Amino acid sequence: MRLSSMADYAVVTMTAAARHCGQSRVCAQQLADETGLPVPTVQKLVSKLSAAGLLKSVRGARGGLKLARPAAAITLADIVEAVEGPIALTPCSEHGRHDCTLEAACTVRPHWPAVDAALRGALAGIPLTQLSRPAAAVTEVMA
Repeated sequence: MRLSSMADYAVVTMTAAARHCGQSRVCAQQLADETGLPVPTVQKLVSKLSAAGLLKSVRGARGGLKLARPAAAITLADIVEAVEGPIALTPCSEHGRHDCTLEAACTVRPHWPAVDAALRGALAGIPLTQLSRPAAAVTEVMA
């Protein structure tokens, strides 16, 4: 399994926003500068992340973007689902999908929801605070 580029970029964008948590608000241009992502990509991600309730846009002189809730309360699963939708490894895992040619005889299909839940649980166990730590801190934790 591999994340899409947009899901990967969403994680990168959210970690950059988290590093500003509790400080001044940031704009899409600042996030683009910090991450190396193109501004239009960051703007598209900001829109999706805001719609998912992960980022909040504040207007005015002191406006900009901020996390919609504490970084510790935002998980990798939240970010991935904001861009990709519900975590489902196979199309037949998605509610209401009945387009598989093997559906009538498939003995694995009933098990995919448990697999999806396990994957989501693993991603939900990784908070944004962990992802936004400096690389040196991650290396120390893993050693």
